[in-house]
Amino acid sequence: MGKFAVILIVLSAFAAGAGLWYAQTRGYYDRVDGPVTLTLAGPEGGLTTLPATDVEAISSISSPLGFRACFQHQLALEALGREITVEPRPEAAPTIAPGWFDCYDAAYLGEMLATGEARAFTAYPNAAFGVDRIVALTADGRGWAWHELNDCGEKSYDGTVTGDTCPDRASFTPLIEGSL
Repeated sequence: MGKFAVILIVLSAFAAGAGLWYAQTRGYYDRVDGPVTLTLAGPEGGLTTLPATDVEAISSISSPLGFRACFQHQLALEALGREITVEPRPEAAPTIAPGWFDCYDAAYLGEMLATGEARAFTAYPNAAFGVDRIVALTADGRGWAWHELNDCGEKSYDGTVTGDTCPDRASFTPLIEGSL
């Protein structure tokens, strides 16, 4: 009877571990079918469509922070800020993607941002309540996108009063992919 109990406990632990691994790396993520909204946001709120090709994207059904994308672009980075109004995000921190989404490597992207090989910008403010879409672009035409909490999100989720600068959560409409 003791051997049976030990075997049952080990198998249960293995099944729970496998279920947890699947949920964290595969279960809540789906590839984004259809158009992905990739823009560049200006400090005054205007949006410029990002000329992107070869877009691969995933999103999480459990959290707005689960969005990741990889793409190619045809922008001259020198034009950003001069000809195209942008909102730079020098403190942007790429979030880790599941291992099977191999076009997106957060550590490598973080190194490129730190060395200046890539530059980060706000792509779409409040893509979800309190969450901005960020893009990182390189001069050789590579691009990545992810979601990051903004000030409203940080205040809202830690319980601090959000104030008048944040959108009204009750009437907030999130970004719907391909709607622009």
